[in-house]
Amino acid sequence: MDTTYFGRQFGVMVFKDSITGQVLLTQFVKQESNKLYLQGVEEISRRGIKIQSVICDGRKGLFQMFEISIPIQMCNFHQVAIIRRYLTKKPKLQASKELWEHTLLLVHTDKESFIGGLQDWFTKWESFLNERKVDENGKKRYVHKRLRSAYRSLQNNLTYLFTWYDYIDFKIPNTTNAIDGQFSNLKNKLRNHNGLSSERKKKFISEFFKA
Repeated sequence: MDTTYFGRQFGVMVFKDSITGQVLLTQFVKQESNKLYLQGVEEISRRGIKIQSVICDGRKGLFQMFEISIPIQMCNFHQVAIIRRYLTKKPKLQASKELWEHTLLLVHTDKESFIGGLQDWFTKWESFLNERKVDENGKKRYVHKRLRSAYRSLQNNLTYLFTWYDYIDFKIPNTTNAIDGQFSNLKNKLRNHNGLSSERKKKFISEFFKA
């Protein structure tokens, strides 16, 4: 499940079955929220569809909203994008370079290797990560805040990054690429229809996902 936006006017939230490729539910939103995602999942369940697992991005608090019996997979590409925002594609600090290089392995490696490598990185750079300096107000501040945030993001999300590996028989995708590809295709088609009103655009989008 994921959401894409069309300017500041509205977005479309899509729930897609990764097994059959069928779009199960779409809804237009002003702003995506955890509550709307949960309502979408509940609506799909009410229709008699058994939910085996959920693949989604890493919105804060989203994972905790689902029943403990539903395995949650965080999109690995969304996690990489989060780290890129903190470190950039070409970080200057050696510690940042190494963490970025390790992050890029996420979509290509197994759980034990990734967690072991992350632990090795932390052991090597723990003192550097904890460096502080006194600011103009006399308060101690961490020097490498963005690096700390990047590491903390990986550490906090580890539980959900390898659900596909923990439930290997379920054949859970580790990304939301199946939806993201459709989003790109949809936006390419809409470029050929510039000038559509919001209502006509929504009708076009609805028909696109029905096809």
